[in-house]
Amino acid sequence: MNIRFRIALAGEVIGVSASHDELRTFCKDYLTQAPASFQVVITPSDIDAEREKACRKDAADVTCSDAYLETLALYRKIAERLIDRDTLLFHGSCISVDGEAYLFTAGSGTGKSTHTELWKKQFGSRAVIVNDDKPLLKLEKQGVTVYGTPWDGKHRRSTNMACPLKAICILTRSEENSIQRIDKKAALPMLIQQSYRPADPAALCKTLALTNRLSGSVALYKLCCNREPEAAQVAYEGMNRHMTQGECLVSR
Repeated sequence: MNIRFRIALAGEVIGVSASHDELRTFCKDYLTQAPASFQVVITPSDIDAEREKACRKDAADVTCSDAYLETLALYRKIAERLIDRDTLLFHGSCISVDGEAYLFTAGSGTGKSTHTELWKKQFGSRAVIVNDDKPLLKLEKQGVTVYGTPWDGKHRRSTNMACPLKAICILTRSEENSIQRIDKKAALPMLIQQSYRPADPAALCKTLALTNRLSGSVALYKLCCNREPEAAQVAYEGMNRHMTQGECLVSR
């Protein structure tokens, strides 16, 4: 089956040629009829390559269906094309409050989604989940804009929107809630780890350069937090006061 459609992501329109209609359904919130900026084609060999990455050969896992693997192949191809447009695919949970976005990142299982859910409870209708897993970050002269994508994690939490990125916060678990302003040197290893890194050496060099620019374009923080609602308030207050690098705000 040859499925063709177009999606709008990070200010670009992407023509997609694929094999499974489930992919169009997966991208339904981003479909557009506008002219394409560029085209991507997902081939059977792309799906086979994703199977090698994602699945054990002896596992009968429904998540390793060809239709699912095609969604992975699509984000990989799009991410690699967007590098030339100063746009990174980033692993994190991003929430907007009053039109400004806050991006939380950490290793898998640390509780990024749990933390942004606390923000939803704390700020109600003021808060909107931009993307819960793989937002796109577009670096521009005036700052960084974050965009929703269809690749939004197991809870499928995202919004087709764009908003300015106010801060990136590296999250760690702790009994006590505290937030600290950190410098580029402290944040950069995690930012590189959480950015999509292509295998092609030239594209990888561009990605590292973009990540370096990102670290100098937004405020950077480290958040130690528990799972109590107070954690969201401490994080928000810390990222909305004039903290100097190294200064720490601890919950009272």
